[in-house]
Amino acid sequence: MQKAKVNQHHVFNLQQLPENVWQLNEGLVQLEIKSTHPNILLANFNGTRYEALILKCDAEKKNVVLKINGNKYSVELKDQYDELLEKLGMDSSSENKVNKVKAPMPGLVLDVYVKEGTVVKKGDPLVVLEAMKMENILKSPGEGTVKKIIVKKGIAVEKNQVLIEF
Repeated sequence: MQKAKVNQHHVFNLQQLPENVWQLNEGLVQLEIKSTHPNILLANFNGTRYEALILKCDAEKKNVVLKINGNKYSVELKDQYDELLEKLGMDSSSENKVNKVKAPMPGLVLDVYVKEGTVVKKGDPLVVLEAMKMENILKSPGEGTVKKIIVKKGIAVEKNQVLIEF
């Protein structure tokens, strides 16, 4: 079961069932969505066709802004795990000031994209870490200025080792 919040006011409970049937709050609806273009969705909702233009999509925050029949709709999806994290105060909306970026796993530093003094925004790439033959790009958790770079290209790091300080 997921919750969809539309325009920050209306909350709907959604659950996908077989054959394009969805449980919407207490009732059942027929909903089929097709993508005809990277930014256009065609929806058939209980026999009525709608064309939706995707204006903005943030997969990390599970939020999309759509334009349907000239009206804008902001839709945010949450599942039971998102709600649990929110209750525990660990959701993405609780922006904590992060002073350090640590290695999430042991690995080898393949590249460092920033220098000391670099101003970064949330999501900017910082370091490429190779672990288990996979390249992982570590991104900035928030906005800030790089104070100190602890690691260099070609250095092996351990899990939770500090890589960059803000």
